[in-house]
Amino acid sequence: MYIELKNINKSYGGFKASDNVNFEIEKGRLVALLGPSGSGKTTILRMIAGLEKPDSGEIVIDGKVVNDIPASERGIGFVFQSYALFRYMTVFDNIAFGLKVRKQSKAEIKARVTELIKLIGLEGFEKRYPSQLSGGQRQRVAFARALAPSPQVLLLDEPFAAIDAKVRQELRRWLKDMIHHLGVTGIFVTHDQDEAIEVSDEIIVTNKGRVEQTGTPIDIYRSPTTAFTSAFFGVTSELADYKSFKSFDEVDEYDKAIVRPEFVKITKKNEVQKYKSSAVEGVVRDVQFRGSSIEITVDCNNSTFSARRGLDEPAVEIGEAVDVFIYRIFITRGDSVRLLTNNAVREETVVI
Repeated sequence: MYIELKNINKSYGGFKASDNVNFEIEKGRLVALLGPSGSGKTTILRMIAGLEKPDSGEIVIDGKVVNDIPASERGIGFVFQSYALFRYMTVFDNIAFGLKVRKQSKAEIKARVTELIKLIGLEGFEKRYPSQLSGGQRQRVAFARALAPSPQVLLLDEPFAAIDAKVRQELRRWLKDMIHHLGVTGIFVTHDQDEAIEVSDEIIVTNKGRVEQTGTPIDIYRSPTTAFTSAFFGVTSELADYKSFKSFDEVDEYDKAIVRPEFVKITKKNEVQKYKSSAVEGVVRDVQFRGSSIEITVDCNNSTFSARRGLDEPAVEIGEAVDVFIYRIFITRGDSVRLLTNNAVREETVVI
């Protein structure tokens, strides 16, 4: 493994920001640290960078313990949320800054900066100042400046937070392609699940200073291993009493029953419903257009939760009585989670 965190602990006064954190990252992977505010993800990033020192445990990069190695000597590039570009420097000089500090020759600096400007797609912008660039362009310059000294690790703290939605999507794809093209190991902090799913090769879910789960985006989404991950990942709602929905096995003791929109099928009363005998009646509370689908909020058996319908399906109206069938749910008890599949589905595969 290229990066390893072993039994890392970090406290600020009485607040434990990292609680026995352990994980490994392969070289050349782009990994998301995903979690709610205060979950410890930024602290982890700053400790890897050398901007914070763990109270205990080891940080290993390329087989070497780096706890006592200064940030400037770790071979790490860092991209901040706020870009942190020098306002009175041109694009060229911003990218060249780290190379000048290292006292590289003018020829080397020019060659490296020219290469990076081409990589980020800003040829012809060399003499512009940050104020003359769009938000997306400024962020690309920040990426290039961090990459200029040829780091083997690139750390990014909420890199897309200050950029509008359309540009953010473009930069996500660009960043993933760039990381894989360069072979750099990338770690980025985010609280945006869509961003983590779209960009990363692997996700590390954090909560209250602990690592809840690590895995590929699809593995974590489909197979949460803790109660927190099952409720945090995806759009979730809690059922008041899952036993009031037909055809599920009964669990004697549980804390929560969690459902996602893709686990629910909403049909109009006059529509054919494959599992109609196992459906229950609900009432539509809200209808929202979500671009590629219609999101339906439904009141059913003393619970309120969401489902989706296709744009080509007959419209449902607020206040309309509908049939509700739940394919599956997550049942939590303590820190554990269990997936229950509706018995009416039997051995059939539900594609989500």
